[in-house]
Amino acid sequence: MTETTSAGARASLRWTLSAKGADLASSTRLAAQPELALLPVAQLMADAANAGLPKLVVNSAKRFQRIEGFGGAFTEAAATTWQKLPPAEANALLQAYFDVNAGHGYTFNRVHMNSCDFSLGNYAHAEVPGDEALTHFNIDRDRRALLPMIKAAMKVAPGPMKLLVSPWSPPAWMKTNGQMNNGGKLLPQYAKAWAQCYVKFIQAYEAEGVPVWGVSVQNEPDAVQRWDSCVYSAEEERDFVRDHLGPALHAAGLQRIKIVIWDHNRDQMVQRADVVYSDPEASKYVWGCGFHWYVEDHFDHVGLLHDAYPDKQLLFTEGCQEGGPHIGSWNTGERYGRSILNDLNRWTVGWIDWNLLLDETGGPNHVGNLCSAPMLADREQNRLMPQSSYDYLGHFSRFIRPGAFRVLCSASSQDLECTAAVNEDGSIAVVVMNRSEKAHRFSLRIDGQAGVASLPARCIATYVLPR
Repeated sequence: MTETTSAGARASLRWTLSAKGADLASSTRLAAQPELALLPVAQLMADAANAGLPKLVVNSAKRFQRIEGFGGAFTEAAATTWQKLPPAEANALLQAYFDVNAGHGYTFNRVHMNSCDFSLGNYAHAEVPGDEALTHFNIDRDRRALLPMIKAAMKVAPGPMKLLVSPWSPPAWMKTNGQMNNGGKLLPQYAKAWAQCYVKFIQAYEAEGVPVWGVSVQNEPDAVQRWDSCVYSAEEERDFVRDHLGPALHAAGLQRIKIVIWDHNRDQMVQRADVVYSDPEASKYVWGCGFHWYVEDHFDHVGLLHDAYPDKQLLFTEGCQEGGPHIGSWNTGERYGRSILNDLNRWTVGWIDWNLLLDETGGPNHVGNLCSAPMLADREQNRLMPQSSYDYLGHFSRFIRPGAFRVLCSASSQDLECTAAVNEDGSIAVVVMNRSEKAHRFSLRIDGQAGVASLPARCIATYVLPR
Protein backbone atom coordinates (compact mmCIF):
# COMPACT_ATOMS: atom_id res chain seq x y z
CA MET A 1 0.00 0.00 0.00
CA THR A 2 1.44 3.38 -0.93
CA GLU A 3 1.18 6.46 1.22
CA THR A 4 -1.66 7.85 -0.89
CA THR A 5 -4.53 6.07 -2.57
CA SER A 6 -4.57 8.61 -5.42
CA ALA A 7 -2.93 11.90 -6.22
CA GLY A 8 -3.55 14.22 -3.29
CA ALA A 9 -5.67 11.70 -1.37
CA ARG A 10 -4.12 10.17 1.74
CA ALA A 11 -4.73 6.59 2.74
CA SER A 12 -7.36 5.91 5.34
CA LEU A 13 -8.66 2.97 7.31
CA ARG A 14 -12.21 1.73 7.22
CA TRP A 15 -13.22 0.46 10.61
CA THR A 16 -16.10 -1.29 12.33
CA LEU A 17 -16.96 -1.13 16.03
CA SER A 18 -18.93 -3.17 18.56
CA ALA A 19 -19.07 -1.63 22.03
CA LYS A 20 -20.99 -2.40 25.21
CA GLY A 21 -23.91 -0.18 26.11
CA ALA A 22 -26.27 -0.21 29.07
CA ASP A 23 -27.81 -3.34 27.56
CA LEU A 24 -27.54 -5.27 24.32
CA ALA A 25 -30.19 -3.15 22.62
CA SER A 26 -28.27 0.06 23.28
CA SER A 27 -24.86 -1.37 22.40
CA THR A 28 -22.94 -0.50 19.24
CA ARG A 29 -22.94 -3.62 17.08
CA LEU A 30 -20.83 -4.17 13.96
CA ALA A 31 -21.28 -0.50 13.12
CA ALA A 32 -19.21 1.24 10.43
CA GLN A 33 -17.31 4.28 11.78
CA PRO A 34 -15.89 7.40 10.11
CA GLU A 35 -12.69 6.53 8.27
CA LEU A 36 -9.39 6.97 10.10
CA ALA A 37 -6.83 9.04 8.18
CA LEU A 38 -3.26 7.81 7.96
CA LEU A 39 0.00 9.77 7.81
CA PRO A 40 3.63 8.70 7.54
CA VAL A 41 4.72 7.59 11.03
CA ALA A 42 7.35 10.34 11.34
CA GLN A 43 4.81 13.01 10.50
CA LEU A 44 2.30 11.70 13.04
CA MET A 45 4.95 11.46 15.74
CA ALA A 46 6.10 15.01 15.09
CA ASP A 47 3.06 16.08 17.09
CA ALA A 48 4.11 15.86 20.74
CA ALA A 49 0.57 14.93 21.73
CA ASN A 50 0.94 11.67 19.84
CA ALA A 51 4.45 10.73 20.89
CA GLY A 52 3.45 9.25 24.25
CA LEU A 53 0.49 7.21 23.07
CA PRO A 54 0.51 3.40 23.32
CA LYS A 55 1.49 1.86 20.00
CA LEU A 56 -0.10 -0.94 18.02
CA VAL A 57 2.25 -1.94 15.20
CA VAL A 58 1.60 -4.14 12.15
CA ASN A 59 4.26 -5.42 9.74
CA SER A 60 2.46 -7.15 6.88
CA ALA A 61 5.71 -8.44 5.37
CA LYS A 62 6.18 -10.86 8.25
CA ARG A 63 3.69 -13.67 7.62
CA PHE A 64 2.67 -16.71 9.63
CA GLN A 65 -0.10 -19.30 9.10
CA ARG A 66 -2.63 -19.32 6.28
CA ILE A 67 -6.21 -18.95 7.51
CA GLU A 68 -8.65 -21.66 6.41
CA GLY A 69 -11.79 -19.87 7.59
CA PHE A 70 -14.45 -19.39 10.25
CA GLY A 71 -17.85 -20.94 10.84
CA GLY A 72 -20.23 -22.80 13.11
CA ALA A 73 -21.92 -26.15 13.55
CA PHE A 74 -24.96 -27.56 11.83
CA THR A 75 -26.71 -29.63 14.50
CA GLU A 76 -30.11 -31.25 14.53
CA ALA A 77 -31.11 -28.71 17.17
CA ALA A 78 -30.02 -25.80 14.98
CA ALA A 79 -31.62 -27.25 11.87
CA THR A 80 -35.01 -28.06 13.41
CA THR A 81 -35.13 -24.63 15.06
CA TRP A 82 -34.29 -23.03 11.70
CA GLN A 83 -37.04 -24.99 9.93
CA LYS A 84 -39.64 -23.61 12.36
CA LEU A 85 -38.75 -19.98 11.67
CA PRO A 86 -40.96 -17.94 9.35
CA PRO A 87 -39.47 -17.93 5.83
CA ALA A 88 -38.19 -14.37 6.12
CA GLU A 89 -36.39 -15.09 9.41
CA ALA A 90 -35.02 -18.40 8.12
CA ASN A 91 -33.55 -16.58 5.15
CA ALA A 92 -32.25 -13.79 7.39
CA LEU A 93 -30.32 -16.35 9.44
CA LEU A 94 -28.63 -17.75 6.34
CA GLN A 95 -27.75 -14.26 5.14
CA ALA A 96 -26.41 -13.29 8.55
CA TYR A 97 -24.03 -16.22 8.68
CA PHE A 98 -23.15 -17.11 5.10
CA ASP A 99 -23.56 -14.06 2.87
CA VAL A 100 -20.15 -12.50 2.28
CA ASN A 101 -21.50 -8.96 1.84
CA ALA A 102 -24.37 -8.69 4.33
CA GLY A 103 -23.14 -11.28 6.84
CA HIS A 104 -20.20 -13.22 8.22
CA GLY A 105 -19.33 -15.11 5.04
CA TYR A 106 -18.87 -18.42 6.86
CA THR A 107 -17.02 -21.12 4.92
CA PHE A 108 -15.75 -23.62 7.52
CA ASN A 109 -18.45 -25.58 9.36
CA ARG A 110 -19.05 -28.77 11.34
CA VAL A 111 -21.73 -31.46 11.48
CA HIS A 112 -22.23 -34.45 13.76
CA MET A 113 -22.22 -38.05 12.47
CA ASN A 114 -24.85 -39.99 14.47
CA SER A 115 -26.52 -38.04 17.25
CA CYS A 116 -25.01 -35.56 19.67
CA ASP A 117 -26.49 -33.88 22.74
CA PHE A 118 -27.92 -31.17 20.46
CA SER A 119 -30.04 -33.75 18.67
CA LEU A 120 -33.66 -34.52 19.45
CA GLY A 121 -32.66 -37.98 20.72
CA ASN A 122 -30.13 -40.76 20.27
CA TYR A 123 -29.78 -42.19 16.76
CA ALA A 124 -27.15 -43.84 14.58
CA HIS A 125 -26.80 -44.30 10.85
CA ALA A 126 -26.08 -48.00 11.39
CA GLU A 127 -28.79 -49.01 13.85
CA VAL A 128 -29.06 -52.74 13.12
CA PRO A 129 -27.06 -54.74 15.70
CA GLY A 130 -24.37 -56.94 14.20
CA ASP A 131 -24.62 -55.37 10.74
CA GLU A 132 -20.84 -55.22 10.25
CA ALA A 133 -21.27 -55.06 6.48
CA LEU A 134 -23.35 -51.87 7.04
CA THR A 135 -26.04 -53.13 4.72
CA HIS A 136 -28.61 -50.99 6.52
CA PHE A 137 -26.44 -47.84 6.81
CA ASN A 138 -28.42 -44.74 5.83
CA ILE A 139 -28.59 -40.99 6.43
CA ASP A 140 -32.38 -40.75 6.31
CA ARG A 141 -32.44 -38.93 9.66
CA ASP A 142 -30.21 -36.16 8.27
CA ARG A 143 -32.55 -35.62 5.33
CA ARG A 144 -35.22 -34.32 7.71
CA ALA A 145 -33.46 -31.14 8.83
CA LEU A 146 -29.66 -31.21 8.73
CA LEU A 147 -29.17 -31.63 4.99
CA PRO A 148 -31.86 -29.10 4.03
CA MET A 149 -30.17 -26.47 6.22
CA ILE A 150 -26.68 -27.28 4.93
CA LYS A 151 -27.82 -27.16 1.31
CA ALA A 152 -29.62 -23.86 1.88
CA ALA A 153 -26.46 -22.43 3.47
CA MET A 154 -24.33 -23.62 0.54
CA LYS A 155 -26.49 -21.58 -1.83
CA VAL A 156 -25.75 -18.41 0.15
CA ALA A 157 -22.07 -19.04 0.99
CA PRO A 158 -19.49 -17.15 -1.11
CA GLY A 159 -17.73 -20.28 -2.36
CA PRO A 160 -16.96 -23.90 -1.54
CA MET A 161 -17.74 -24.83 2.05
CA LYS A 162 -15.38 -26.86 4.19
CA LEU A 163 -17.37 -29.34 6.30
CA LEU A 164 -15.84 -31.17 9.27
CA VAL A 165 -17.67 -34.36 10.31
CA SER A 166 -17.45 -35.39 13.97
CA PRO A 167 -18.95 -38.42 15.74
CA TRP A 168 -20.09 -38.22 19.36
CA SER A 169 -20.58 -41.98 19.63
CA PRO A 170 -20.54 -45.14 17.54
CA PRO A 171 -23.83 -47.07 17.39
CA ALA A 172 -24.73 -48.57 20.77
CA TRP A 173 -24.13 -52.14 19.58
CA MET A 174 -20.49 -51.35 18.79
CA LYS A 175 -19.73 -50.20 22.36
CA THR A 176 -18.70 -51.77 25.63
CA ASN A 177 -21.62 -50.24 27.55
CA GLY A 178 -24.26 -51.04 24.92
CA GLN A 179 -25.52 -47.44 24.75
CA MET A 180 -24.63 -44.21 22.99
CA ASN A 181 -24.64 -42.14 26.18
CA ASN A 182 -22.45 -42.31 29.30
CA GLY A 183 -19.10 -42.98 27.67
CA GLY A 184 -18.14 -46.57 27.05
CA LYS A 185 -15.55 -47.63 24.50
CA LEU A 186 -15.51 -48.96 20.97
CA LEU A 187 -15.38 -52.75 21.03
CA PRO A 188 -12.19 -53.86 19.21
CA GLN A 189 -14.07 -56.35 17.02
CA TYR A 190 -16.10 -53.50 15.53
CA ALA A 191 -13.21 -51.10 14.80
CA LYS A 192 -13.18 -52.03 11.10
CA ALA A 193 -16.95 -51.59 10.75
CA TRP A 194 -16.82 -48.27 12.61
CA ALA A 195 -14.10 -46.98 10.29
CA GLN A 196 -16.32 -47.91 7.35
CA CYS A 197 -19.12 -45.78 8.84
CA TYR A 198 -16.98 -42.67 8.19
CA VAL A 199 -16.50 -43.79 4.60
CA LYS A 200 -20.21 -44.48 4.13
CA PHE A 201 -21.19 -41.15 5.69
CA ILE A 202 -18.84 -39.16 3.47
CA GLN A 203 -20.03 -40.99 0.37
CA ALA A 204 -23.68 -40.49 1.31
CA TYR A 205 -23.26 -36.77 1.95
CA GLU A 206 -21.34 -36.25 -1.26
CA ALA A 207 -24.03 -38.14 -3.17
CA GLU A 208 -26.38 -35.45 -1.81
CA GLY A 209 -24.14 -32.75 -3.24
CA VAL A 210 -22.56 -31.86 0.12
CA PRO A 211 -18.75 -32.18 -0.03
CA VAL A 212 -16.87 -33.23 3.12
CA TRP A 213 -13.54 -31.60 3.97
CA GLY A 214 -12.48 -33.71 6.93
CA VAL A 215 -13.38 -35.87 9.91
CA SER A 216 -12.40 -35.81 13.54
CA VAL A 217 -11.89 -39.19 15.16
CA GLN A 218 -14.13 -38.58 18.16
CA ASN A 219 -15.71 -35.59 19.83
CA GLU A 220 -14.26 -35.16 23.34
CA PRO A 221 -12.67 -38.62 23.67
CA ASP A 222 -11.66 -38.11 27.29
CA ALA A 223 -15.16 -37.32 28.61
CA VAL A 224 -17.79 -39.66 29.98
CA GLN A 225 -20.88 -37.56 29.30
CA ARG A 226 -24.50 -38.28 30.19
CA TRP A 227 -25.14 -37.68 26.50
CA ASP A 228 -23.62 -39.26 23.38
CA SER A 229 -19.96 -40.00 24.15
CA CYS A 230 -17.19 -42.54 23.68
CA VAL A 231 -13.82 -42.73 25.41
CA TYR A 232 -10.47 -43.32 23.72
CA SER A 233 -7.05 -43.19 25.34
CA ALA A 234 -4.39 -41.42 23.30
CA GLU A 235 -3.00 -44.81 22.35
CA GLU A 236 -6.43 -46.11 21.31
CA GLU A 237 -7.03 -43.06 19.13
CA ARG A 238 -3.57 -43.47 17.59
CA ASP A 239 -4.19 -47.13 16.82
CA PHE A 240 -7.64 -46.53 15.38
CA VAL A 241 -6.29 -43.89 13.00
CA ARG A 242 -3.27 -45.98 12.03
CA ASP A 243 -4.92 -49.37 11.67
CA HIS A 244 -8.47 -48.57 10.64
CA LEU A 245 -9.63 -45.02 9.82
CA GLY A 246 -6.66 -43.88 7.76
CA PRO A 247 -6.44 -47.10 5.70
CA ALA A 248 -10.24 -47.17 5.21
CA LEU A 249 -10.32 -43.64 3.79
CA HIS A 250 -7.38 -44.38 1.50
CA ALA A 251 -8.84 -47.67 0.29
CA ALA A 252 -12.04 -45.83 -0.61
CA GLY A 253 -10.16 -43.22 -2.63
CA LEU A 254 -10.79 -40.58 0.04
CA GLN A 255 -7.16 -39.63 0.71
CA ARG A 256 -8.15 -35.96 0.40
CA ILE A 257 -10.24 -36.17 3.58
CA LYS A 258 -8.40 -34.50 6.45
CA ILE A 259 -8.20 -36.40 9.75
CA VAL A 260 -8.36 -34.27 12.91
CA ILE A 261 -7.40 -35.83 16.25
CA TRP A 262 -8.27 -34.97 19.86
CA ASP A 263 -11.24 -32.60 19.28
CA HIS A 264 -11.33 -31.84 23.01
CA ASN A 265 -10.02 -29.21 25.43
CA ARG A 266 -6.71 -27.35 25.31
CA ASP A 267 -5.53 -28.78 28.64
CA GLN A 268 -4.40 -32.13 27.21
CA MET A 269 -3.92 -31.29 23.55
CA VAL A 270 -0.13 -31.41 23.68
CA GLN A 271 0.11 -34.78 25.44
CA ARG A 272 -2.60 -36.38 23.33
CA ALA A 273 -1.26 -35.16 20.01
CA ASP A 274 2.29 -36.09 20.95
CA VAL A 275 1.27 -39.75 21.31
CA VAL A 276 -0.26 -39.82 17.83
CA TYR A 277 2.34 -37.70 16.07
CA SER A 278 5.20 -39.72 17.57
CA ASP A 279 4.01 -42.76 15.62
CA PRO A 280 5.05 -42.20 11.97
CA GLU A 281 2.46 -44.63 10.61
CA ALA A 282 -0.39 -42.93 12.47
CA SER A 283 0.96 -39.43 11.93
CA LYS A 284 1.05 -39.74 8.15
CA TYR A 285 -2.74 -39.87 8.09
CA VAL A 286 -3.32 -36.89 10.41
CA TRP A 287 -3.81 -33.31 9.20
CA GLY A 288 -3.84 -31.75 12.64
CA CYS A 289 -5.30 -31.33 16.11
CA GLY A 290 -8.74 -29.96 16.98
CA PHE A 291 -9.49 -28.38 20.34
CA HIS A 292 -12.24 -26.85 22.51
CA TRP A 293 -12.30 -24.31 25.35
CA TYR A 294 -14.34 -25.86 28.19
CA VAL A 295 -11.63 -25.91 30.87
CA GLU A 296 -8.84 -23.47 31.76
CA ASP A 297 -7.60 -21.39 28.83
CA HIS A 298 -4.18 -22.99 28.27
CA PHE A 299 -3.51 -20.80 25.22
CA ASP A 300 0.19 -21.62 25.70
CA HIS A 301 -0.55 -25.25 24.80
CA VAL A 302 -1.76 -24.20 21.34
CA GLY A 303 1.54 -22.49 20.58
CA LEU A 304 3.56 -25.25 22.22
CA LEU A 305 1.99 -27.91 20.02
CA HIS A 306 2.80 -25.85 16.92
CA ASP A 307 6.40 -25.44 18.07
CA ALA A 308 6.74 -29.18 18.63
CA TYR A 309 5.03 -30.21 15.37
CA PRO A 310 5.03 -27.24 12.96
CA ASP A 311 4.02 -29.48 10.04
CA LYS A 312 0.66 -30.24 11.71
CA GLN A 313 -2.28 -27.86 11.76
CA LEU A 314 -4.35 -26.43 14.62
CA LEU A 315 -8.13 -26.01 14.42
CA PHE A 316 -10.56 -24.74 17.03
CA THR A 317 -13.50 -27.10 16.57
CA GLU A 318 -16.04 -26.15 19.25
CA GLY A 319 -16.86 -23.52 21.84
CA CYS A 320 -20.01 -22.04 23.36
CA GLN A 321 -21.20 -20.42 26.57
CA GLU A 322 -22.54 -23.23 28.72
CA GLY A 323 -25.34 -23.18 31.28
CA GLY A 324 -28.28 -21.69 29.40
CA PRO A 325 -28.92 -19.07 26.71
CA HIS A 326 -27.31 -16.03 28.45
CA ILE A 327 -29.59 -13.67 26.55
CA GLY A 328 -28.15 -10.15 26.38
CA SER A 329 -24.76 -10.99 27.91
CA TRP A 330 -21.78 -8.94 26.69
CA ASN A 331 -19.33 -11.19 28.54
CA THR A 332 -20.19 -14.02 26.16
CA GLY A 333 -18.95 -12.04 23.18
CA GLU A 334 -15.78 -11.05 25.01
CA ARG A 335 -15.08 -14.72 25.74
CA TYR A 336 -15.26 -15.40 22.02
CA GLY A 337 -13.04 -12.46 21.15
CA ARG A 338 -10.38 -13.37 23.68
CA SER A 339 -10.28 -16.99 22.54
CA ILE A 340 -10.14 -16.22 18.82
CA LEU A 341 -7.38 -13.63 19.25
CA ASN A 342 -5.25 -15.90 21.39
CA ASP A 343 -5.80 -18.96 19.20
CA LEU A 344 -4.98 -17.12 15.97
CA ASN A 345 -1.86 -15.65 17.51
CA ARG A 346 -0.69 -19.19 18.28
CA TRP A 347 -0.94 -20.60 14.75
CA THR A 348 -4.57 -21.74 14.69
CA VAL A 349 -5.78 -21.85 11.06
CA GLY A 350 -9.55 -21.92 11.58
CA TRP A 351 -12.17 -21.34 14.24
CA ILE A 352 -15.50 -23.21 14.31
CA ASP A 353 -18.24 -22.13 16.71
CA TRP A 354 -20.78 -24.59 18.13
CA ASN A 355 -24.55 -24.39 17.34
CA LEU A 356 -25.43 -21.90 14.62
CA LEU A 357 -28.89 -21.47 16.15
CA LEU A 358 -30.77 -22.45 19.30
CA ASP A 359 -34.12 -21.47 20.74
CA GLU A 360 -34.65 -18.99 23.59
CA THR A 361 -34.08 -21.73 26.21
CA GLY A 362 -30.68 -22.69 24.82
CA GLY A 363 -32.03 -25.90 23.28
CA PRO A 364 -33.38 -28.24 22.15
CA ASN A 365 -31.01 -30.71 23.78
CA HIS A 366 -32.10 -34.28 24.50
CA VAL A 367 -30.45 -34.35 27.94
CA GLY A 368 -31.08 -30.73 28.95
CA ASN A 369 -27.50 -29.53 28.41
CA LEU A 370 -28.70 -26.04 27.50
CA CYS A 371 -26.20 -23.53 26.07
CA SER A 372 -26.00 -20.20 24.31
CA ALA A 373 -25.52 -19.59 20.60
CA PRO A 374 -24.67 -16.44 18.60
CA MET A 375 -28.20 -16.55 17.18
CA LEU A 376 -31.20 -17.47 19.32
CA ALA A 377 -34.76 -17.85 18.08
CA ASP A 378 -37.61 -16.42 20.12
CA ARG A 379 -40.30 -18.96 19.29
CA GLU A 380 -43.15 -16.93 20.74
CA GLN A 381 -42.26 -13.81 18.75
CA ASN A 382 -40.99 -15.75 15.69
CA ARG A 383 -37.86 -13.63 15.52
CA LEU A 384 -34.10 -13.96 15.67
CA MET A 385 -32.14 -12.62 18.62
CA PRO A 386 -28.48 -12.02 17.66
CA GLN A 387 -26.23 -12.16 20.72
CA SER A 388 -22.94 -10.39 21.40
CA SER A 389 -21.03 -13.52 20.37
CA TYR A 390 -22.44 -13.03 16.86
CA ASP A 391 -20.92 -9.54 16.74
CA TYR A 392 -17.53 -10.63 18.04
CA LEU A 393 -17.32 -13.51 15.58
CA GLY A 394 -18.10 -11.10 12.77
CA HIS A 395 -15.13 -8.90 13.60
CA PHE A 396 -12.94 -11.78 12.47
CA SER A 397 -14.89 -13.72 9.85
CA ARG A 398 -16.07 -10.70 7.87
CA PHE A 399 -12.64 -9.17 7.49
CA ILE A 400 -10.10 -12.02 7.70
CA ARG A 401 -11.06 -14.15 4.74
CA PRO A 402 -10.02 -17.69 3.78
CA GLY A 403 -6.55 -17.63 2.26
CA ALA A 404 -5.40 -14.71 4.42
CA PHE A 405 -2.09 -14.89 6.25
CA ARG A 406 -1.69 -13.78 9.82
CA VAL A 407 0.97 -11.09 10.03
CA LEU A 408 3.14 -9.56 12.74
CA CYS A 409 1.05 -7.46 15.13
CA SER A 410 1.76 -6.27 18.65
CA ALA A 411 0.58 -3.62 21.10
CA SER A 412 2.50 -1.84 23.85
CA SER A 413 -0.55 -1.82 26.16
CA GLN A 414 -1.86 -5.10 27.54
CA ASP A 415 -5.39 -3.67 27.37
CA LEU A 416 -5.16 -3.71 23.57
CA GLU A 417 -5.46 -7.36 22.55
CA CYS A 418 -4.85 -7.66 18.84
CA THR A 419 -4.15 -9.71 15.74
CA ALA A 420 -3.81 -8.87 12.05
CA ALA A 421 -3.92 -10.58 8.67
CA VAL A 422 -3.33 -9.78 5.02
CA ASN A 423 -6.02 -11.05 2.68
CA GLU A 424 -5.53 -12.50 -0.78
CA ASP A 425 -6.65 -9.19 -2.30
CA GLY A 426 -3.87 -7.37 -0.41
CA SER A 427 -6.12 -5.69 2.13
CA ILE A 428 -4.93 -5.73 5.74
CA ALA A 429 -7.35 -6.37 8.62
CA VAL A 430 -6.43 -5.51 12.21
CA VAL A 431 -8.67 -6.70 15.05
CA VAL A 432 -8.32 -4.92 18.40
CA MET A 433 -10.21 -5.71 21.58
CA ASN A 434 -10.42 -3.56 24.71
CA ARG A 435 -11.92 -5.54 27.59
CA SER A 436 -10.98 -2.90 30.16
CA GLU A 437 -13.42 -0.48 31.77
CA LYS A 438 -11.69 2.60 30.35
CA ALA A 439 -11.36 4.12 26.90
CA HIS A 440 -8.01 4.03 25.10
CA ARG A 441 -6.26 6.22 22.55
CA PHE A 442 -3.33 4.73 20.68
CA SER A 443 -1.30 5.11 17.52
CA LEU A 444 -2.10 2.42 14.98
CA ARG A 445 0.88 1.85 12.70
CA ILE A 446 0.69 -0.27 9.56
CA ASP A 447 3.71 -0.61 7.29
CA GLY A 448 5.08 2.87 7.92
CA GLN A 449 1.76 4.69 8.07
CA ALA A 450 -0.06 5.66 11.24
CA GLY A 451 -3.23 7.13 12.63
CA VAL A 452 -4.55 7.95 16.09
CA ALA A 453 -7.33 5.58 17.08
CA SER A 454 -9.75 5.83 19.98
CA LEU A 455 -11.65 2.90 21.47
CA PRO A 456 -14.35 3.02 24.15
CA ALA A 457 -14.39 0.61 27.08
CA ARG A 458 -15.56 -2.98 26.58
CA CYS A 459 -15.33 -3.06 22.81
CA ILE A 460 -13.88 -4.76 19.77
CA ALA A 461 -12.92 -3.06 16.50
CA THR A 462 -11.65 -4.15 13.11
CA TYR A 463 -9.59 -1.76 10.98
CA VAL A 464 -9.16 -2.48 7.28
CA LEU A 465 -6.51 -0.95 5.04
CA PRO A 466 -7.70 -1.53 1.45
CA ARG A 467 -5.32 -2.78 -1.18
